Amino acid sequence: MSVSKSLPASSTQAPTLLLCEALGFSPQILLDDIINIANNAVQDGVNGMEEFLEKWAEERASRGNTAAIDSTHEVEQGLVAFQTLLEYHTDIAFDFFEGWSLRNIFHIPPDLPIVLPHQEGLDLTVTAEREQELMNEMEDLRNQLDNQRKLNRLLTRAVRVSSQKRKVAEMRLGNLSHLASSPSVPSPLDKMKAIPPKFLSMYQALSTLPQPDRQLDTPVDPGQRQWETNKSGYVNWAVDRLLAKGGADRGGSRAVDNLETAADELGTAQELRTALAAVGDVKADLEEAMDES
Repeated sequence: MSVSKSLPASSTQAPTLLLCEALGFSPQILLDDIINIANNAVQDGVNGMEEFLEKWAEERASRGNTAAIDSTHEVEQGLVAFQTLLEYHTDIAFDFFEGWSLRNIFHIPPDLPIVLPHQEGLDLTVTAEREQELMNEMEDLRNQLDNQRKLNRLLTRAVRVSSQKRKVAEMRLGNLSHLASSPSVPSPLDKMKAIPPKFLSMYQALSTLPQPDRQLDTPVDPGQRQWETNKSGYVNWAVDRLLAKGGADRGGSRAVDNLETAADELGTAQELRTALAAVGDVKADLEEAMDES
């Protein structure tokens, strides 16, 4: 006991913990259990002695001995003294036993290096700064692990969403599977691919036609005469009046002149034929595609 008190707490704490770890139990708890068993044995001995002496006193009283009452009192006093003396010697003996066990059996010398099997090869001489660095590194690894778990949950959700979109895409593909082309049977999609170039050629053919005169197409408001609309309306009305007076004797030629003027406004004959051919080709392709679909 004096040896353990003379040593600093920092030098005795580590060997004590290592001893408990190596044995699998605390030496102090083992010694307490042994002392408790010894005290129980002393109490059993005192109880047995008390029963024996009580029987002995009853037998003396049954034989008619007049000193039986005095002997009973002496037996009680003797039992108390016997129990006190026995417990006193037991406490002294086991106090010495406990101190001797802690100083000899369960004592590890300070100069004796202790390495447990599962601690072999470990570096236990770590400074406080290094320990703090390791703790910070462990915290960073925990954060990375949490982030990885969150990422896994997001990826799982994304896989589920993508699988649903894939099912929708497969259903749409099944609806359009009849449009798939084969080497022997042309697909309607192939014919529809040729329509945009023809639309472009039709646009180019129509764009070569001259722009119509917007002034001639000025509508007349209801309830107003032609010369009351605007300046162009008045000019047109005046021209028509002059042409009507000057061409009264040329009734048939005037209609021909009007047709020729309208045709010149639309375009030349070659331009009209080109535009009509382009429109006819597009119409035929559209009708064929509609029939096949």
